[in-house]
Amino acid sequence: MTKFLNNIKESKLILKNFIKWFLLAFLSGVLVGIAISIFLKSLQLATYIREDNTWIIFFLPFGGAFVSYLYYKYGNDSLKGNNLIIQRINEGEGYIPFRMASLVFFGTFITHLFGGSAGREGTGVQIGASISAKLGKILKLNSEDRTIIIISGVSSGFGVVFGTPIAGTIFGLEVSTVGRMRYEAIIPCLMASYIGNNISSLFKVQHTHYHMEEVVANNPIIFYKVIFCAILFGFISKIFSEVTHYLKEYLTQKIPKPYIKSFIGGIIIVILILIINDRSYLGLSLDLLRNSFTKTVIKYSFIIKLILTSITLSTGFQGGEVTPLFVIGATFGNLLSLIVNLPISFLAALGMIGVFCGGTKTPIASFVMALELFGGYNIRYIFLVCAISYVFSGKSSIYTSQENNI
Repeated sequence: MTKFLNNIKESKLILKNFIKWFLLAFLSGVLVGIAISIFLKSLQLATYIREDNTWIIFFLPFGGAFVSYLYYKYGNDSLKGNNLIIQRINEGEGYIPFRMASLVFFGTFITHLFGGSAGREGTGVQIGASISAKLGKILKLNSEDRTIIIISGVSSGFGVVFGTPIAGTIFGLEVSTVGRMRYEAIIPCLMASYIGNNISSLFKVQHTHYHMEEVVANNPIIFYKVIFCAILFGFISKIFSEVTHYLKEYLTQKIPKPYIKSFIGGIIIVILILIINDRSYLGLSLDLLRNSFTKTVIKYSFIIKLILTSITLSTGFQGGEVTPLFVIGATFGNLLSLIVNLPISFLAALGMIGVFCGGTKTPIASFVMALELFGGYNIRYIFLVCAISYVFSGKSSIYTSQENNI
């Protein structure tokens, strides 16, 4: 009888906590979904303006300097970006400034308007976390609950940006600490991510989908070819992380004024683009990403995108690293398809996910994202690439505040 009564009490407690977190996640998901939807629409506008006015790239140094000055003058800890959020989650205490959302929104818009090579996931995560942190403060949640709602904001922000609610859920649980999942936040992360995605659909936010050709699953030769490619994907993600971190540290030492650093970085990017004479590497480079799945692209495309993105992010421009990782991985996979004689779309997809996995150290989120984006036809190869790329990227990560429990 005592056991029965204890089970009833436990069930009541579970139901009470579920209702509590459903309501909190609903609020967080709605607010983040609205903000990210507006953000994604603004990036579309920025891209249209830039593509219709090719001369606008010459304002990139001035735009970068202006945004860096705003961060320098008013940003406080906001300049730490995703690393501040990860640090806050791991330590369970600290402050995420609400101004981070507006600063990173505006900064990323300027970066894409004038042609910086950057992504959008970092912005989505920062907007989601800062809004959720503010919500937790308004509702006077305790420190533990505020940490959980911040994690849910990360999940919602990531999931809405890519239209992948399950991957968004797991990314929030997985990203802060390598080798550990924050299962205490699974319900709010799941609810916030799905609700955020539902809100984005009301704004008619559209996400790009890619076709990955199905490959025979029981062919041992293909199995070993994929292992070889996965190892290289891990190395490429490691190179991107290390180059970006090195440039950021080196340039900060040599050019302590952030707005001057951004101005110089903008000049370098403009010069490189004029030399290359190809503007598909600017902004998100979604056309280049799509082409990687359908036809042979320039063999050194992944190197150009890697260099331009590293310069953009290390000199203080705002944006994310994930979409550039997608492009770097897909174009590199496109090249490898010619070497190992496998379908272009197959290796472009594996490269896209493998380099992302190695760069973020989130193998489970990467695996699930691939399933949401490409379907489950090549599930064995997808998992193989995520596992091996994760290992061969070593301890390098685009997020320096990640804790490593391995």
